[in-house]
Amino acid sequence: QVQLVETGGGLVQAGGSLRLSCAASGRTFSTYLMGWFRQAPGKEREFVASINWSGSNTYYADSVKGRFTISRDNAKNTVTLQMNSLKPEDTALYYCAASSGRFYYTSLATASVHSWGQGTQVTVSS
Repeated sequence: QVQLVETGGGLVQAGGSLRLSCAASGRTFSTYLMGWFRQAPGKEREFVASINWSGSNTYYADSVKGRFTISRDNAKNTVTLQMNSLKPEDTALYYCAASSGRFYYTSLATASVHSWGQGTQVTVSS
């Protein structure tokens, strides 16, 4: 288990950018597969992006591919989601997630996540 704290959410106009950060506690952060999920009101939590332990492999949901970038800094125990060209449909509560599973070029399943952050709100106005 690891404690995760997200920051960086806010209100932005369509076409704008936001940068979300997730700070993790513990000395095993560099061994975890990390991901971002989001949940809009009345909808299920959905996968956004994932990154393997070293940062050499990433995977994105089709809805954000080309607009969002996930990265990590194992020396600082942080994972970041850079969001550009934001759309109103990106409005959601964004969660940082940690998994001990292997990285695959497919959506990270919520069932494989062992630690979640508290979430940070992203609102995109039209």
